[in-house]
Amino acid sequence: MKKLTILIDMDDTIENLCETWVEYLNEVHNTDVSIEDIKEWDMTKAFPTLTKSEIFEPLNTVELWHRVKPLPHAVEVIKKLVSDGHKVVIVTASHPETIQLKLDNVLFKYFPFLTYKDVIVASQKQLIQGDIFIDDAPHNLEGRKFGKFLFEAPHNKSYDAKKENMIRVNDWRKIYQYIHFLSLVIDRLEDV
Repeated sequence: MKKLTILIDMDDTIENLCETWVEYLNEVHNTDVSIEDIKEWDMTKAFPTLTKSEIFEPLNTVELWHRVKPLPHAVEVIKKLVSDGHKVVIVTASHPETIQLKLDNVLFKYFPFLTYKDVIVASQKQLIQGDIFIDDAPHNLEGRKFGKFLFEAPHNKSYDAKKENMIRVNDWRKIYQYIHFLSLVIDRLEDV
């Protein structure tokens, strides 16, 4: 089996930030927005009565990050990928003011087998190379030759993933199957 470098986004790919953030804003500001209302990358459009500051302020609170939880099977699958010998790197475009809250209260809490050396903070994810990239933001996957997994989210449902040769995924167990299969195929191709 070929050992791969697997780049994985954090927010809404391994954990439920958007869903938690929407619930938090609804509680604090008495709004009635659902996760399905977030149809674009710009979340502010779903909350027209709130200021940009009101929308983004929760990202600076421990309370919000304590509510964020891993997506189903993300922990077990990522741990299995690591134990299979793959290099797993979390690639996040987090704001410098929120990165420590996110890492301490979510990543290292639920994924304790990952460390700082397994994290890259970058706003230009397109510059980071790996064999596979899993992200909910299509623009981070565009232009890559292969290994593009678009994690489904309400904000990317209208995106034409097939046009960009991206595989749409929403289940970490399926992702494991795809990666395992790819690593076997690549290994065989290298032996030919």
